[in-house]
Amino acid sequence: MQKSSFQNKVQNFGRFLSGMVMPNIGAFIAWGLITAFFIPTGWVPNEGLAGLVGPMITYMLPLLIAFSGGKLVAGIRGGVVGVVATMGVIVGSDIPMFIGAMIMGPFGGWTIKHVDKMFEGKIKSGFEMLINNFSAGIIGGLLAVLAYQIIGPIVVGLNEFLRIGVNAFVSRGLLPLASIFIEPAKILFLNNAINHGVLSPLGIQQVEEAGKSIFFMLETNPGPGLGILLAYWVFAKGMVKQSAPGAIIIHFLGGIHEIYFPYVLMKPSLLLAVIGGGASGIFTFNLFNTGLVATPSPGSIFAYLAMTPRGNYLGVFAGILVATAVSFVIASVLIKRSVARGDTMEFESAQSKVREQKGRDLHMDKGAKKVSASEVSKIVFACDAGMGSSAMGAGKLRKKIEAAGLDITVVNKAIDEIPQDAEIVITHQNLTSRAKEKAPQAEHISIQDFLQTPAYDQLVERLKAGEDDQKKQSKAVEKKEESESAASTNKGILKKENIKLGLESVKRTEAIKKAGQLLVDSGYVDQDYVEAMLDREKEMSTYIGQGVAIPHGVGAAKKKIKKTGISVLQFPEGVDFKGETAYLVIAIAGVGNEHLKILANLSEMIEENESAEKLRTTDDIDYIYEKFTL
Repeated sequence: MQKSSFQNKVQNFGRFLSGMVMPNIGAFIAWGLITAFFIPTGWVPNEGLAGLVGPMITYMLPLLIAFSGGKLVAGIRGGVVGVVATMGVIVGSDIPMFIGAMIMGPFGGWTIKHVDKMFEGKIKSGFEMLINNFSAGIIGGLLAVLAYQIIGPIVVGLNEFLRIGVNAFVSRGLLPLASIFIEPAKILFLNNAINHGVLSPLGIQQVEEAGKSIFFMLETNPGPGLGILLAYWVFAKGMVKQSAPGAIIIHFLGGIHEIYFPYVLMKPSLLLAVIGGGASGIFTFNLFNTGLVATPSPGSIFAYLAMTPRGNYLGVFAGILVATAVSFVIASVLIKRSVARGDTMEFESAQSKVREQKGRDLHMDKGAKKVSASEVSKIVFACDAGMGSSAMGAGKLRKKIEAAGLDITVVNKAIDEIPQDAEIVITHQNLTSRAKEKAPQAEHISIQDFLQTPAYDQLVERLKAGEDDQKKQSKAVEKKEESESAASTNKGILKKENIKLGLESVKRTEAIKKAGQLLVDSGYVDQDYVEAMLDREKEMSTYIGQGVAIPHGVGAAKKKIKKTGISVLQFPEGVDFKGETAYLVIAIAGVGNEHLKILANLSEMIEENESAEKLRTTDDIDYIYEKFTL
């Protein structure tokens, strides 16, 4: 479903704010470290070095923001004019002018861009440099005067209004309520926009007054995400449980919070857990009067500790631990309830694969450019910051590219820093339009999830095979070969002798034993695997709906699997699976992901009532065999 124009405008504005701050995070961290070490209350007070703090916050940081904002609008030339214009608001006020820089930087770029359009094609040859330099100087000077006389006083008044409002909010203990907005927006990929576009400037101004700020902690707290991942690790089943420990390391130690977003989106009710964790963390930080000296970016525990001023470590640890605990408790209840209902992650993966395959063209132009393998030397993953979700995606694809033996560079960049020599650019679907503006020469691939998407394998296969879209005949042949290869693999997983139709109804355990024994007799699994299937059924039902159950073993039982295989039993009168009637009992033994294609076929068939009905009633083994192994 297309997002509304208003939603797109909000996201684009947030990303623009983020784009002014993100390129300068290194400077913010440098200022934060100097503040933490050398101010009178720092780790090693030094009066001389502490003199760096004031000029850096007064001049360096606002001017860097202004340059980035102007550059976003009109390139280097816009950045220069934006800096000159911002000097007007800096000199005309006695507070750090971050808001003024965010106004005057882009405004300076916008103004010079339109002035240049006025002169375009009207300058005599040989006078271009003269006109360009003088126009930039004149416009920059006029804007600086305008900023000093008008914009500066307005921003000072606005800043005072915001300061009073925020202080009133904090003094009444209402700051934790900010999590109601921050946590859901963060999951919807507005994390950088909120943190670096809004909270960081507010935090820096508070540091100037108090030496630390809680605003740096509102969005970056790793506790809520950590609680979600721990709950999945402890209480979930199947593949999602196995993936949680790695995600915990990436999130908590690496600071890449995007890693836990899919875990929340998988079960949207978990938004309650991250909101609860975020609010309780803020409450604890406030209780301990804790703050940081600069933005911890990325939001790793190590970055948190580096930005923590002396005397605040107890409060920082307390806030993170409380947020983790609250998020974990809420998420545990929701996940256990989901598990009790019989969710099966393997089948969900297959369904997800079908949906992604069906929907991927919705996010690509029908006439979109596609480059052949011979043209590709660099693939770029891009996101707002160039260090979060894009870094994960780049790492995942880089491994696949290397394993395929392809000599292709894979890098991650901020969306505004996409290099011009990129042949393929991969972005989240919400960012693709911006990426196309930055790199119109490249092929663009839109994805929904940087971690779990079939797009990587498809791209690697295409590049390795040297696919060329301009040769339609070659493409058709390749597609046929891939289809035949997939069919051959699936036929090895399902044998006709393992399809049993028209069976009399039996107890659930007997049905599972029969299905499992077929796997044993065909050499797919050891005998112990059948017991593991029964144990799995005791934990939660493997009934998935539409009259289908998929008994299988998990965890240690996978060691009993010799190779991937399935068996299909049909019970026209049905088998009782804890109050649900299963007409098809499909036993699964999966070594890797080979069986997912068969489950994907099943997912498509049972979504159509006619196909599902025929599977339950047909006496034609060839029909089921062909349907499952296409």
